[in-house]
Amino acid sequence: MTLPAGTHVAEPRTRTLASLALVTGGIGIGITEFVTMGLLPQIAEGVGVDIPTAGHTISAYAVGVVVGSPLVALGAAQLPRRAVLVVLMAVFAVGNALSALAPTYGTLLAARFLAGLPHGAFFGLAALVAVAMAPPGRGGRAVGTVMLGIPVAMVAGVPLGTWAGQELGWRVAYWAVAVIGVLTVVLVRAWVPHFPGERDQSFRTELAAFANLQFWLTMLIGAIGFGGMFAMYSYIAPTITDVTGMDQAWVPVFLFVYGALSVVGTWLGGRLGDWSVLRTLLIMGLASAGSLLAFWQTSRWLVPALLTVAVIGLAGSSWVVALQLRLMSVAGPARTLGAAMNHSSLNVANALGAWVGGLVIAAGWGYRSPSLVGAGLSLGGLLVLGVSLLVHRRTRHRTA
Repeated sequence: MTLPAGTHVAEPRTRTLASLALVTGGIGIGITEFVTMGLLPQIAEGVGVDIPTAGHTISAYAVGVVVGSPLVALGAAQLPRRAVLVVLMAVFAVGNALSALAPTYGTLLAARFLAGLPHGAFFGLAALVAVAMAPPGRGGRAVGTVMLGIPVAMVAGVPLGTWAGQELGWRVAYWAVAVIGVLTVVLVRAWVPHFPGERDQSFRTELAAFANLQFWLTMLIGAIGFGGMFAMYSYIAPTITDVTGMDQAWVPVFLFVYGALSVVGTWLGGRLGDWSVLRTLLIMGLASAGSLLAFWQTSRWLVPALLTVAVIGLAGSSWVVALQLRLMSVAGPARTLGAAMNHSSLNVANALGAWVGGLVIAAGWGYRSPSLVGAGLSLGGLLVLGVSLLVHRRTRHRTA
């Protein structure tokens, strides 16, 4: 992987502390993105809407990510990395505090949109900082490490936040995330080294990525393909209670299993990415589609449902790391934009999956139907990957 200008290999202690600071921010982002799904019934009751309508708060956050990623990336390319990361997490903390305070459905939608704005840019800049500090040939592992925040959140933060939200009220979860955002501001300022912005970058240089066909194809793989996971996961709480027939106390258990295997998948995705990004995309895309299709059946029984959710978590998290590495590669000199836009595409997937999942539920197809739709979306992402591989081969052949 081509490293940014001025790259240096940081000392192990510096890499560890900086990674810990960035992972802390990722944990906060992971909690706020996914705890809404586990608390959807409580949020719906709290703001006086039905569950499918409450699902639009998930989409509002996702739209914030989609809008914020390119805007921040275009404006931040020339600015010092650490300073931008601090500002992003400050905005993130404010957005989550406003979510906790929101008195109505409309104000909650607006607060979720604001909370989503820093998401993609934070992970994009974190990935660039990680690669800049990593030894040669270990860029994939470095990116996989700083992206551990979301799966770690899903192991501990999301189940704990879901439990606390069920017992103490859903607003408690957002207050906790706001505190994590403030903590991240402190840690990033203290532990992340200073990296100057890229002075030779301009809006025109960054925007050039949008003229790259492979850039758009990779974005589509994430936007369509990963929407399958969100179609299922957005409605995991009512699926467990209404389809699997378990008490709501089992919802955090399912979230923990998903998160635990997501940690493994993120670790594995970084190592597989150093081996072959394209092969990782293909293998994990197939595993994701297959496991979502299986969940349509296995969701009716406790143990099979848990095992299937574990596979979905493993495959999906590995897929995310591979997509991040692919976008950073095909973006060329537009490194900041390419790194940030992965989470923009994934949150298009978030909005798409939650929306389609809500549509099929509202149409009366039941809580099993989102996983079937999700399998179809994953297959759609694989079709786009096939086009990308074909273009890749033809381009390489012409170059040779």
